[in-house]
Amino acid sequence: MTSTLVVNAVGVGAAVCSMASFVPQVAKIIAERDASSVSLRMYVVTVIGFSLWAVYGALLHSWPLIASNLISLSLAALVLGLKVLYRGNPPAPAKKG
Repeated sequence: MTSTLVVNAVGVGAAVCSMASFVPQVAKIIAERDASSVSLRMYVVTVIGFSLWAVYGALLHSWPLIASNLISLSLAALVLGLKVLYRGNPPAPAKKG
């Protein structure tokens, strides 16, 4: 039988990985001022998915589900917002050196 500690550790690890996975994408978009390689449709679906997960967590009264999915939702929505913001903008010049 799996202990509660192990189950919670796996859940926390999964949540941290999910949340952290968006940070490099956000940093790259901001640094380059270019989101042309980001799929608009994918991030729309991702934002909808995290929204539904957060609602599901609220219906279950599960604060870990709510918190981790709201954070992931915020980061995915930021990528989506940057995609819209930088649409049609030329990318920033490449840094030399």
